[in-house]
Amino acid sequence: MSGTIHTVTANPALDQTVTLDALAPGRVNLARDVRLNAGGKGVNVAACLADWGLPADVHGLLGRDNAAPFERLFADKGIVDRMLRLDGSTRTNIKLAELGNGDTTDINLPGIAAGETELAALSAGLAGIAAGDIAVLAGSLPPGLPVDAWARLCARLKRQGVWVLLDSSGPPLAAALANPPVALPDCVKPNRDELAQWAGRELAGLPDVVDCARQLQRRGVARVVVSLGEQGALLVDANAALLASLPPQRPLSTVGAGDALVAGLAAARRQGLDAADSLRLAVAFAAAKLQRVGPQLPPPDDVRELAAAVSLSTL
Repeated sequence: MSGTIHTVTANPALDQTVTLDALAPGRVNLARDVRLNAGGKGVNVAACLADWGLPADVHGLLGRDNAAPFERLFADKGIVDRMLRLDGSTRTNIKLAELGNGDTTDINLPGIAAGETELAALSAGLAGIAAGDIAVLAGSLPPGLPVDAWARLCARLKRQGVWVLLDSSGPPLAAALANPPVALPDCVKPNRDELAQWAGRELAGLPDVVDCARQLQRRGVARVVVSLGEQGALLVDANAALLASLPPQRPLSTVGAGDALVAGLAAARRQGLDAADSLRLAVAFAAAKLQRVGPQLPPPDDVRELAAAVSLSTL
């Protein structure tokens, strides 16, 4: 399929990833390495897409005072920078990555305050996205941005004929899912906990997750993809419920794996893949990202090899 991929990141971050053998809370910890990467969900999605050979346009809200790492990333990967610049500094998120067990502890700071003026400017910047393009709305909202910001942007993009993928959580996700059917995203990608929070009930087993995803699909979201960590990922659409899994992976870092999954879904849409191959590619993107620190994928042939190893089952 043709069409440009756009990502929208309202609350980007500089990700400071500290690598250590094992985290000992309340004690002095010796780090092995530290890296600072330009990040935020939509930024990470765009970076993974660029590594796959599908550079995206990035939109969002970026602090002027420390924009340089983002600008370097965009220039290095051939990403089109359409981010708005705000006074102040983009937040820093601290990620403690444990080599021993693959766990990551996140310490996320609040972003630059924004409001209706910034939302209007962001919305205006999306006006040129053409029918048939793909838009990924990703991540949290910064302080002051209205809770229905994603809902309003989604409605606008749908009026423009854009295919919209939403990856958010909590009240901003709930607000978007409360849109009328014509203004709902075409695809959402919650994890199990985020889906349970939307549903207002525990999703203890896989049948509960499938049932809840089907409920959301019947409300008008054409495709629901639920990331399940080591269990893989679930895709529900009008035709089937598919579970994808890979042999156990030993992760170097779990940071950004969910964003890579979203990038895989966007790439699959851009390439016109069916549901099964879309899920295979998305899970391969996520698994490939486990072997990298920072917003990047291994070479495309490595990702294709992982995609070929994905097992699918129909539920």
